[in-house]
Amino acid sequence: MRTSITALALAAAALAVNARAADAQTTPPVLRVTGTGEVRAAPDQAVADFAVETRGSTAREAGAQNAQTMERVIAALVRAGVPRDRIDTRDYNVYPEYDPRPRPEGGEPPVIGYRVNNTVSATLYELDRVGTVIDAALASGVNRVNGVRFGLRDPQRFRQQAIADAVRRARADAEAMAGALNLQLGLVREAQTGADVYAPPPPMPQAMMARAEMASDAVTPITPGELTVRATVSVVYAVSQMM
Repeated sequence: MRTSITALALAAAALAVNARAADAQTTPPVLRVTGTGEVRAAPDQAVADFAVETRGSTAREAGAQNAQTMERVIAALVRAGVPRDRIDTRDYNVYPEYDPRPRPEGGEPPVIGYRVNNTVSATLYELDRVGTVIDAALASGVNRVNGVRFGLRDPQRFRQQAIADAVRRARADAEAMAGALNLQLGLVREAQTGADVYAPPPPMPQAMMARAEMASDAVTPITPGELTVRATVSVVYAVSQMM
């Protein structure tokens, strides 16, 4: 009985080895490559964040002052050419302010007032008006500009161009590798895109700007840079040995 079981086990092992060998012979060789494409484009939209910060002895007082100032800011932005439907509230916060003096007896310091911060985002498609809009916001009561971000209204169009460039680069690399390895490049067996990279120019640094700091009536100069859209593809080619 033991001899019979051993013989069966050896036969099964031999079948498994033969199956793996057959798989290795029937699986066609492939060549895997990746390519990265890049497209540069001029931005066609800008988003500027404007903040109004007010203080009061009560939260209601600080909020009321903030609301009045923000109404003037929004009206000024509209007059400067920003459509009302492209002005959105980005952030609104109410903070208690505590007495900073040390308390010998310890415990929670008393609240001495409240601070309200209201931030709106304005989206512009006319980039030559960004400086004018910033100046109008500052003149109407904005006391902080939290940067200007440039972007694309239709990034998908540039993404497709970047993918096409990535495919061309992947093909060129595959041909170079196949030639160096004495292989014949065949059909595409598999292709997929990787993570896209959208690299806008760095935003303008956050700046504390008050109306009193505006030394002249000159328009604030704003110069957007170029944006870079990158795409990565992974392609698998069938290959065969050249005769």
